[in-house]
Amino acid sequence: QMRLAESGGGLVQAGDSLRLSCKVSGQIFSRHAVGWFRQAPGKEREFLAAIKWSDGNTYYRDSVKDRFTASRDSAENMVYLQMNGLKPEDTGVYYCGAKIFDSRTVYYWKSYGFWGQGTQVTVSS
Repeated sequence: QMRLAESGGGLVQAGDSLRLSCKVSGQIFSRHAVGWFRQAPGKEREFLAAIKWSDGNTYYRDSVKDRFTASRDSAENMVYLQMNGLKPEDTGVYYCGAKIFDSRTVYYWKSYGFWGQGTQVTVSS
């Protein structure tokens, strides 16, 4: 059974940077992908980025690809989301999720079977 745990959220000002971490426990295989999602109050969970465990290939939401960077440390079973130039609209609960990689569905939160508890990011103006 795979378990995920996010950390690194907090309250920052617009323009600041944060790095979120996602610790993956249990067995993760090369066929998996880990994704980052955000959920603002009253809104659906939205895709931000994903990383394919086997080769580190990354996938991004267009609106964040110039500011956010996903990476992984396979030796430590850690996945990171480096967020630069944060904006108030980036506020929300950030989740990491894991699934069997499929390029067609890596963007869809409902296709992920494993989730962390989330970490709050608040960006003040």
